[in-house]
Amino acid sequence: MNTNKYVGKVGPGEVCAWIILFIVFFFTITPIFFMFVGAFMDAKQILSMPFRWIPSSSYFTTEGRTFFTNFVKAIMGNNDNPVFVRNIINSLIVALTCAATTVMLASLCGYGLAKFKFKSRNLIFMSIMATMMIPFEAIMIPLYMVASGMHMMDSYQGLIVPFLVSAFGVFQMRQYLLTFPSEYLDAARVDGYNEFKIYTHIVLPNCTPVIATLGILSFRNQWDNLLWPLLVSQSEKMKTIPLYITKFSEEKQTDEGAMMACALLASIPMFILFGALSKYFIGGADVYEARKG
Repeated sequence: MNTNKYVGKVGPGEVCAWIILFIVFFFTITPIFFMFVGAFMDAKQILSMPFRWIPSSSYFTTEGRTFFTNFVKAIMGNNDNPVFVRNIINSLIVALTCAATTVMLASLCGYGLAKFKFKSRNLIFMSIMATMMIPFEAIMIPLYMVASGMHMMDSYQGLIVPFLVSAFGVFQMRQYLLTFPSEYLDAARVDGYNEFKIYTHIVLPNCTPVIATLGILSFRNQWDNLLWPLLVSQSEKMKTIPLYITKFSEEKQTDEGAMMACALLASIPMFILFGALSKYFIGGADVYEARKG
């Protein structure tokens, strides 16, 4: 039986696409792999040229070092003050709270702007979008003065309240809900559902892909946020993990190995979150195409 007719020919376009994807993958994964390998090296090996991608075995046999030496130092700090765990908890509280409120408030606002017709609806939406054109640095000082005047400095309120919702989240939810069939909502109203029940029982369950996407983006924005916690957090116990990592680079004797280990530990929550929700990205494309059809 001739099976050659079932084998598709690979054209030059597909070859170029695979080459481009491989190059992008290589430049994306290399810094992550460098961070992972550097977490098990000392400063001398990390700064050596050419860089050795496999840690030297002598590293684990000198100066009483073990496989987890850098990780212990990352957690304990150079002054043996174990504030790392508290900073991780702070980042988790801030990032999870902001992600949850952004999804909830943005979905409510996006649902209203997409499915309700009222006067000045487009004006309200464009006004929300206009705030995206204002860089955070432009409002940073006024926002700092407001937070200081409301006695929210060095507290969770000061870290969370300015980022309860984002204009991008409203835009993303509205654009997604514009593709949601209004016939489903009309049928639910005929069955006696009120608007809040329609929102919780029909709209939200069918917005899983965009909710997962918005949740991950909101979580990442706050997990990596450095500038605002730098202004608001005054005590070591209220600092977030980006501030803890920068502390290593500010010291007179920087331990690059501990810094790499700290960065690796700080990346684990993002990997876990993305791995847990990544399936919704694949399913989201199919849902969107089915609605268009």
